[in-house]
Amino acid sequence: MFYKQINNVFLGVVMLTGDGAYIKKINRQYILNVIFEKSKISRANLAKVTGLNKATISVQVNDLLHDELIYETREEHNAVGRRPIMLSINESAAFFLGIDLDYNQILFNITNLKGDTVKYEKVDLQTDIYEDIVNIVANRIKRYEQEFSHAKFGLAQTCIAIHGTVSNDEMIHFIPSYQWRDKNLKHDLNTRGIKNIRIENNANLAVYAEKVFHYHNSDNIMLLNLASGIGAGIIINGELHRGFHGYAGEMGHMIVYPKGKPCRCGNEGCWERYASEPAFFECANRILDRRVDTHSDVKRLIDKENPQIMTALQSWITDISIGINNIINLYNPEMIVLNSPILKSYNGSLEEINKQLTSSVSYFREIVISGLGAKSAVVGACAFGIQKFLDLPSLSLSDTNNSISA
Repeated sequence: MFYKQINNVFLGVVMLTGDGAYIKKINRQYILNVIFEKSKISRANLAKVTGLNKATISVQVNDLLHDELIYETREEHNAVGRRPIMLSINESAAFFLGIDLDYNQILFNITNLKGDTVKYEKVDLQTDIYEDIVNIVANRIKRYEQEFSHAKFGLAQTCIAIHGTVSNDEMIHFIPSYQWRDKNLKHDLNTRGIKNIRIENNANLAVYAEKVFHYHNSDNIMLLNLASGIGAGIIINGELHRGFHGYAGEMGHMIVYPKGKPCRCGNEGCWERYASEPAFFECANRILDRRVDTHSDVKRLIDKENPQIMTALQSWITDISIGINNIINLYNPEMIVLNSPILKSYNGSLEEINKQLTSSVSYFREIVISGLGAKSAVVGACAFGIQKFLDLPSLSLSDTNNSISA
C-alpha cells in the first residue's frame, strides 16, 4: 500500500515540481518504510521492491548508514559466492516514550526504533493536583532521558495520551476525571526542560496503535475504549479523524436514553452512563450477593458462570450494542475494535454483540476485541514518536513484541 502511495506522489507531484531535495526526501521515506516492513533486505531487493535505480539506492543507503538509522549484516547461506549484505533498522539508534496519563495512575512505555517495548512501568498517583502531576511526569522523563542517553539520538520523542479533549494545537481542553480545564501541559513541561513532546487524545493513539501494529491494511477503523468513560479513535481513509477543533470521538456523550441518567458533561442519558466500566460495576453490584471491584473479580465469576454476573453482562452488552449500532450507521467502518478487559474476559461477548446488530442498513466488516488492551495508548504514543522522528507519511510495525497475531 505504501509503495503505491509513494509512487503516485513521485509520478504525479514530484516529477512536476522538479525539486531535488523533495525527491530525495520521498525516496528516503520510501526506502525506510520498505526496510521496516521487510526487517532484512539486500540492496538489490530494495531496488526491485521500490523500483528505484541502483545509484539512488546506493546514495540513500549510505546516508542512512551514516546517520546510524540502519545497519548491515552478512547473511549465512550455502550457495556459491559471496554472502549477501542485508540492511536492517538500527533499533538502538533512538528510543521513544509513551505516557498514558490516566486517573490515579500513569503508564510509561519505552520502545526502540524498531517498535519493541524495552521498558514498561506503572506509577500509582496519590494526588490529582495538576502541578504535582506535571512535576511527577517531568522528573520521570528526565530519568528516562538519562537512562537512554547512550543512544545516538537518546530519548528522541515523548508522546502523552490524555483521557479527555485535546485541541489541534495540543491544548488540553477538559479532562473529566481530574476536572482540569484549558491546561497547556506541553508548555509546562517545556519550562521544566522537557522537549520533543506531543500531546494527544488517548483513543486517537489507541486506534493508531491498532493500525500500526496489527491492522496494517485497514484504512477505516473505529476503536472504542470502554473504560471510566467511552472514547473513540477514528481512522478514515488511513488518516486520524480529529474534527474541526480536535475533539472528535467523544462517543460516550451521545444521548441514547433521553431524560436518562445525569452525566457530568451536563446532559442526561449519555451512552457512557450505561456502557462504560463504572456503569457495568454499578449494575453488577446492584444484583450480586457479593461486591465486585476489579476485573479479576469479574473474571472469576464469569469463569464460574455465575448467573448474576451473566445477567449484568447481558444488560451491559445490550447498552453497548445500542451505541455501536449508531456508530456503524454514522461512519460505516471497516473494523470496529473494542478495548475492554471485561469483554475480553467473556468469550461470548462478540457473539452477543453481533446478535444485536440486526439493522438492515448497518454495514461493517468485523468487530474484534483489542489485543493491546491497557497498553494500546502508550505503544501507539511510541509509534507516533517513531513516525514523527523519521518524518514518515505512514508507519507499519511487524514482528515486534507489541505485534498481535491475526
